[in-house]
Amino acid sequence: MGQSPANMLNHSPMSQLQIVAVIICIALNALDGFDVLAISFASPGIAAEWGINRAELGVVLAMEMFGMALGSVILGNAADRFGRKPTIQFCLILMTSGMFLAAMVDTVNHLLMVRFLTGLGIGGMLASTNAMVAEFANQKFRHLCVIIMATGYPLGAIAGGSVVSVLLETHTWRSIFVFGGSVTAMFLVIVAWLLPESVEYLSNKQPANALQRINATLTRMGHQGIVQLPEKVLTVKKSSFKILLSKDLRVLTLLLMLAYFAQIMTFYFILKWIPKFVVDMGFAPAQAGQVLVWANVGGAIGAILLGLLTHKIKLHKLLIGVLLIAFVMVSVFGRGYESLSSLAMVSAATGFFTNAGVVGLYALMAQSFPSDVRASGTGVVIGFGRGGAAISPIVAGYLFTAGVSLQGVSIAMGTGALVAALSIFCIGIFQHRTSNKKSLSTNKKSVI
Repeated sequence: MGQSPANMLNHSPMSQLQIVAVIICIALNALDGFDVLAISFASPGIAAEWGINRAELGVVLAMEMFGMALGSVILGNAADRFGRKPTIQFCLILMTSGMFLAAMVDTVNHLLMVRFLTGLGIGGMLASTNAMVAEFANQKFRHLCVIIMATGYPLGAIAGGSVVSVLLETHTWRSIFVFGGSVTAMFLVIVAWLLPESVEYLSNKQPANALQRINATLTRMGHQGIVQLPEKVLTVKKSSFKILLSKDLRVLTLLLMLAYFAQIMTFYFILKWIPKFVVDMGFAPAQAGQVLVWANVGGAIGAILLGLLTHKIKLHKLLIGVLLIAFVMVSVFGRGYESLSSLAMVSAATGFFTNAGVVGLYALMAQSFPSDVRASGTGVVIGFGRGGAAISPIVAGYLFTAGVSLQGVSIAMGTGALVAALSIFCIGIFQHRTSNKKSLSTNKKSVI
């Protein structure tokens, strides 16, 4: 029987190639962060140029989320079937095309279509990179690497938002998408040149030339090659979705879907509406972008701190505490602020906890799903959750149009964090009971 490359990586120090792979995935997630929020940065200019109201703008802000939901499920499954790397490359093609096309549209309907296309790529990208990082990181640093990978999302918004603030001083909102498309296109070359396929995927699926590809990657990592592939477990072919809803994984999958759906509603309420709030307060669109950058600065710090704390505190307990505080901060955000500095400070604090809750869920997905359905499981959870992201700006838009105050809307949208906290509490109970059942079963077999 051949050695297991996954076990080899699990119990060895992180090599330079593994670190590079994680860094590339962080950068890819940063692209996601900018590409998603590009429409938020552009929204004041779009509303002014085309004369659309808040309810219509809510639909525009949400459209890529529908694409992300579908892309997460379909392309997440593709990453388990055809490989992490080719799926990432396909997602980059979709994202690049969508960003450049968004710069050329002249009607709301055309913009909705190209944002949906962009969303397909973004959704598939996150499912693929989450699995890729979990499989390249060793056991000691897996939680931290997955969380830092997810930190790329706010980092992309910070870096991109800083550039956008400068662009909007002299250019129209269309320049945002030209910039985003150009940077995304660069990563087609970077991924092709530097990012290897996951050796765990190659070992499990064993496509053509799997042994040679695994050994080439292991050699680059400083490990000895393996003589033969591990024995492939023959199983009845079932779709990934059926496996995820099987007796062993059904409760876990559904609870993760609910937690992510609820928290992402809260998260995107803040990110999608901040630029519009700032402009409505009488400030320029460039200043609105700066406030959104501060929200993402807080989000990045929150994610990194969460990752460091996972070495000291169990992930479940840590996440529940973070989500409860997230609800409080979203409610505080809803009080409204007259000065730009006060709004920026509260936005940063709110982003700290809301984004920490989201990235903690990514780590929980990577930890909970077995490797053969890791990308599919992540994709299904994210895909369902993106429904929450899509609904969030629409619901908030209609609540505002109906005359509900910012405070009322904030409390309503913040309850998603409470639902997520309760779901994670239930996941902890479920996993504890499952672990006890397995222990009892093992003990009985030992006695027999």
